Amino acid sequence: MQATSFTKEDISFEDFKSQILNDYKIALISRECSLLGRREVLTGKAKFGIFGDGKELPQLAMAKAFKNGDFRSGYYRDQTFMMAIGELTIKNFFAGLYAHTDIEKEPMSAGRQMGGHFLTRSNNADGSWLDLTKQKNSAADISTTGGQMPRLLGLAQASKIYREAKDIDSDGFSINGNEIAWGTIGNASTSEGIFFETVNAAGVMQVPMVISIWDDDYGISVHAKHQTTKENIGEILKGFQRTETEKGFEIIVVNGWDYVELTKAYSKAETIARKEHVPVIIHVKELTQPQGHSTSGSHERYKSKQRLDWEKEYDCNSQFRSWIVANNFATTQELEIIEKQVKKDVRDGKKEAWLEFITPIREQKKVVVKLLAALSASSENKSLIDKIKNDLIALDDPTKRQILGSARKALRHVLGENSKEKTALIQWIDSFYAKTQPEYSSHLYSETKNNAVNVAAVAPRYGNNPEQVDGRIVLRDNFDKLFANYKNALVFGEDSGKIGDVNQGLDGLQEKYGELRIADTGIREASIVGQGIGLAMRGLRPIAEIQYLDYILYALYVLSDDLSTLLYRTVGKQKAPVIIRTRGHRLEGIWHAGSPMGGLIHLLRGMYILAPRNMTKAAGFYNTLMESDEPALIIESLNGYRLKEPLPENIGEFREPIGVVETLKTGKDITVVSYGSTLRIVEQVAKELLEVDIDIELIDAQSLLPFDIEHHTVQSLKKTNRLLIVDEDVPGGCSAYLLQEIIENQGGYKYLDSPPQTLTSKAHRPAYASDGDYFSKPNAEDIFEKIYAIMHESNPSKYPKLR
Repeated sequence: MQATSFTKEDISFEDFKSQILNDYKIALISRECSLLGRREVLTGKAKFGIFGDGKELPQLAMAKAFKNGDFRSGYYRDQTFMMAIGELTIKNFFAGLYAHTDIEKEPMSAGRQMGGHFLTRSNNADGSWLDLTKQKNSAADISTTGGQMPRLLGLAQASKIYREAKDIDSDGFSINGNEIAWGTIGNASTSEGIFFETVNAAGVMQVPMVISIWDDDYGISVHAKHQTTKENIGEILKGFQRTETEKGFEIIVVNGWDYVELTKAYSKAETIARKEHVPVIIHVKELTQPQGHSTSGSHERYKSKQRLDWEKEYDCNSQFRSWIVANNFATTQELEIIEKQVKKDVRDGKKEAWLEFITPIREQKKVVVKLLAALSASSENKSLIDKIKNDLIALDDPTKRQILGSARKALRHVLGENSKEKTALIQWIDSFYAKTQPEYSSHLYSETKNNAVNVAAVAPRYGNNPEQVDGRIVLRDNFDKLFANYKNALVFGEDSGKIGDVNQGLDGLQEKYGELRIADTGIREASIVGQGIGLAMRGLRPIAEIQYLDYILYALYVLSDDLSTLLYRTVGKQKAPVIIRTRGHRLEGIWHAGSPMGGLIHLLRGMYILAPRNMTKAAGFYNTLMESDEPALIIESLNGYRLKEPLPENIGEFREPIGVVETLKTGKDITVVSYGSTLRIVEQVAKELLEVDIDIELIDAQSLLPFDIEHHTVQSLKKTNRLLIVDEDVPGGCSAYLLQEIIENQGGYKYLDSPPQTLTSKAHRPAYASDGDYFSKPNAEDIFEKIYAIMHESNPSKYPKLR
């Protein structure tokens, strides 16, 4: 059942009446799902519930204006909207509440996110794009408050690019840029900085965006007087209102219980955004929240009786019902028939969804009970196994973990026993693991042929006497080739456009490719990343530039909560192949020379993290990623732009493999692993160590996520039997990660004759100037002395104590 767009003048009274009653039915279904959903949580069938009750009417109005090709970027109260566009059924709703891991039954995330998080499929199982212009689209929701806003900017900007840029193939992605990006957010969440950052950027860029603010006067239990200046977000947004001479937003204010005015408001917003590419804010006020914020508490605890009475009277569904009767679209008796049927339909749908969820689990319970009974009969510890079996039998609606946990615990009581019953139980455990674990762990990275690791390496090709150029020239010429070859590629960031980035890696490219494809932005890291996500979700190939590695921290939550999790939380149904470009390492000062690699590699699982040592390597990574469909972070070495490198003949064509280390120097005494700018210092120290008869094997990690998938490092350890990791991150940061990869995952511990060691920066940020760098990060003398000390411990007679 879907909402239908209409104007009263265009259709007959009977058709108009039919559509109104259809809308009422959708609103009732959504409300009943919320009411029963709360009960399912309180009775223990579901873990947590957060619902869209009280917001039904404005979401119906939004659905009427929402067209094929449009995108929604919302939050976890938009269930009515999803039902109205035909993308959420009653059974889907409850399957999400129960965390059903069948993607067909729970198409939003196969149980990976709690209910209320919605999406539509954007690509086929093989990674190829669907025709997004022939469907209504919803970007996958995230729980983080305001987190939907940054990507909204990119979703809207894509329409601007498709309408205004030349030579970009928009087939399947846009029809002349007519698509609107629709954002939804609660009034309290507008207090977040990323809301204002996104609103400001959209006003500057003039993109087709409609933001709906669902305002029910509260944020969780906290009233608007503690959230918003003047207690009214609409009031403080007035400065963004466009005028006859100044660009900005169109701002519309409407009551959330007024069906007619809501329909008019959304029709007006759609016309302005779709035709004029002017952003619109709709402040939907006087909304209610009949069940409070979520199942974690009751709103009676913090709302006055006067407020509760008002909410009952101005409940949007109640007001809609009164309006229908008052305008003779239906009698009270006719509405009661609809309401009764809706209650039955929702109850039946809930029951079916529960049975589809629990029946396979109950069947596994029967299997395990039978296996445990057989094991008990064959074991000396019958009573102990019987207790586990009987406890499992007592569970009417067991979880998978309870069933598997029972089977695994039973094995403890048959240690040393050998029987076919024990073997059968082990086989079931192994089989259940093999089938079930991927339901929770698949699609962290692409599982299609477009996985970046699958892109074949192509080495740089050089002539007999290659031209030696600044590293930035290699990058610039390579970007030039990429933008020529990929018409849908674009780059944007602070100083990226007119001056060609702070290190001139894009020098002259804006003049050649235009301001839409090589663009400057404001100082707003979070929404720069969001732009990249939204653009990539609509078929473009964005490179989002964050000026320095330290500034990644201002966009980290967007990278972590949205980009790096997108493929995983959609079980491969959506992707955003955006490249985040930045530069860092070994500049001098607290705010421009940090190296938060330990944080990045742990917070950004689901993205590739690449730290090339020079610009040729960086260019090769860009080329590889453009052949894939996955997101990545590339960190260029900040002090390498002016260093000379040979200019490859096959610029734009060579590709650096991802997940592969490179051995820069072979040696026999110790394996040293490093990356980025610090690697050049190690290379120089390697020459100095030869003077004291220490021959190191030097490995460039270069690809941190993933690291060394071919296990070359452990092969080196088999020869040297010693390991040092040199890293300019803080102690226990990236060096600890690399140790775990080499020692544990690769089994390197078996080949060590002495403890593996790390040499890192100090625990503080790097202090200013050259001396600050020297006393903050590993320097040449530190590296020399550390390696020498390891060799002294191994052979003190050959390597006497240095100091």
